[in-house]
Amino acid sequence: MRTFFSLVNKEILGFLRAWGLVAVVLYAFTLDIYIAGKGIELQAKNVSVGYVDESGGVVSLKILERLHAPQFKPPVRFLSQQELDRALRNREIMVGLLFDNDFSRGYERSGHTRLDVLLDATAAAQSFQALQYLQHILLDFSDLHFPVKLKIHKLFNPNATTSWFMSLAELLSITTLLGVILTAAVFVREKENGTWDMMLLMPVDPKLIILAKSFSQVLILSLGIVVATGLILFGVFDVPIHGSIWAFFLLSFFYAFTSAGIGLFVAAVSRSMMEVAQLAIFIMMPLIFLSGAWTPIHAMAPWLQKLSLISPLRYYIEGSESIFFRGTAWADLWPYFAGVIVLGTLVYLYGFRKIGRLF
Repeated sequence: MRTFFSLVNKEILGFLRAWGLVAVVLYAFTLDIYIAGKGIELQAKNVSVGYVDESGGVVSLKILERLHAPQFKPPVRFLSQQELDRALRNREIMVGLLFDNDFSRGYERSGHTRLDVLLDATAAAQSFQALQYLQHILLDFSDLHFPVKLKIHKLFNPNATTSWFMSLAELLSITTLLGVILTAAVFVREKENGTWDMMLLMPVDPKLIILAKSFSQVLILSLGIVVATGLILFGVFDVPIHGSIWAFFLLSFFYAFTSAGIGLFVAAVSRSMMEVAQLAIFIMMPLIFLSGAWTPIHAMAPWLQKLSLISPLRYYIEGSESIFFRGTAWADLWPYFAGVIVLGTLVYLYGFRKIGRLF
């Protein structure tokens, strides 16, 4: 054990001396997560609106008054439908409203009328969110009586705060990528620096060397998760956590070994850091796509849903979201722990054997 911890200490000191690598890790666990939480907006915000009003009534003005910040910019009036269409095609506006001559008269006579809405659907998420806001506004002017009264309760994220989900998803995804790169780097740097043969001559069991090198990167990764959780998730975005923070850290610790196992495989087949970066992205992008980080699992094709069962990141994301947002108890987290531990063990053992053949 003394030899093991001496090797772990050596690798951690080597990491701290590599200022470039330290800067990348600090950036990934702080600024990158901040940018993802702040910069990716799935809700309608500052949507530009243009309109043509030929109705000459007050109903259209009342509707336009409801389009206010932060969801909408002040509506811009156009004199003709051609000008409105041209502005939409030139991306000057995202939503176009057409109030024709019969709009106010139809509403006053029967309570029913027609409003033409043009959407720039290239920004699909925001445009359709804006359409939903507009539909709710128009319902206030409708005399329709539904036999069913709808009461909507938003669970886990009542205000639909995008930054909560995006910052947490980015943390989990960046943990995967960094775990692979850091673990692979400690072996590939030996190859690049010409010290691989010296490492083979060390009077230490090769298995102990592999375990110590990978374990040191797991510790670095775990520390980065703690820092990112405290500074960015809690400090900047005030992400709530309804479950146990220790359950999240323990799940992250197990998952770090999964990433380390992939890193061992990458190190075994790579001869330079350039190859490590290329292979890491090539391997990790499908795992991220299949994990539910960017697209919900239930929205995927059936065969992709089944394929996602082999992605350990899926269990890590679902388990972390259950801890943070759903407040799932320890006893109910066992499927996520089981998925991470079982798949992680298989991946780590495969990577361990692969790199062990080089000793």
